Amino acid sequence: MPLDAPFPYTGPEALRQPVIDALMRVVDPEVALSIVDVGLVYGVTVTAERLHVLLTMTSAACPVADVVIGDIEAELDAIAPPGQQIDVELTWTPAWSPERISERSRRFMGW
Repeated sequence: MPLDAPFPYTGPEALRQPVIDALMRVVDPEVALSIVDVGLVYGVTVTAERLHVLLTMTSAACPVADVVIGDIEAELDAIAPPGQQIDVELTWTPAWSPERISERSRRFMGW
């Protein structure tokens, strides 16, 4: 059974679960948790031409932003239809906060 996207998703239903799975495989190396579980993914929009991810980091000074973005691009490129552009947009609005962390990750971290 497919999961509901833990972030806003707009696009073909056939790509919803592959996109969720791909983003779940991307780990924030600072906390060793999926970027989805940390709440860094603000939304995904898929069109025929483009797969767009709106993303934030836990802080503007995040030293691993380029690594995370590269991992996202690699994971999505593996599941995207041929010729579809992968576009990862980094935003600071709204600012990330610990309330965005999934309940599963809160338990894992002992919060």
